[in-house]
Amino acid sequence: MGPLPRTLVVACGALGREITALIRLYGWNHMSVSCLPAKLHNHPQRIPGALRDKIRAERGGYDRVVVAYGDCGTGGQLDAVLAEEGVERIPGPHCYAFYAGEDAFEALMDEEVGSFFLTDYLVRHFDRLIVRGLGLDRYPQLLPDYFGHYQRLVHLAQVGDPALDKAAKEAAMRLGLTYERRLVGFGGLESFLRRNAEVHSGDGADQRRVLA
Repeated sequence: MGPLPRTLVVACGALGREITALIRLYGWNHMSVSCLPAKLHNHPQRIPGALRDKIRAERGGYDRVVVAYGDCGTGGQLDAVLAEEGVERIPGPHCYAFYAGEDAFEALMDEEVGSFFLTDYLVRHFDRLIVRGLGLDRYPQLLPDYFGHYQRLVHLAQVGDPALDKAAKEAAMRLGLTYERRLVGFGGLESFLRRNAEVHSGDGADQRRVLA
């Protein structure tokens, strides 16, 4: 069994805090994380090219590169880029699905298709990413246009934090939605990192498999 390969996790900025916490918790000292700005989600067409540039710029210092991004609205273009680069990504269309687990997420959508989801990251940055990001601070009259088709806000919580719970409830009130909290932890993100952290030299030489 060879040494653990130096592994770079290229991730969405919305996942950087959680990935760093897991790396520290489990002592995966051979893993590093490098993030792209979370605001790219407002322009998903830019994500594939930005990821390609990041991978090519940083992969030289590592034995392996993996990606912590869902498809995130790229319409399959992200997977096309990762196939070209020979890099694997976490399964799932977006972070809501792999945090909650894809089956559990589908069940939530079956319960109420008009569900708006927030992770801990999005709760922390609700004003910047949602309110100011959508211009609701300047044009509050747009609120029904953006959120009129939603019925509830679901906080997919990674950790038990009363301050975050309070902020999520306030976000729901601000958007005029009912509130639910589901403590899902790190879900598939932790499983994905654990599997890649435990790959040994020679075990993961072929990275040309992109999980969809």
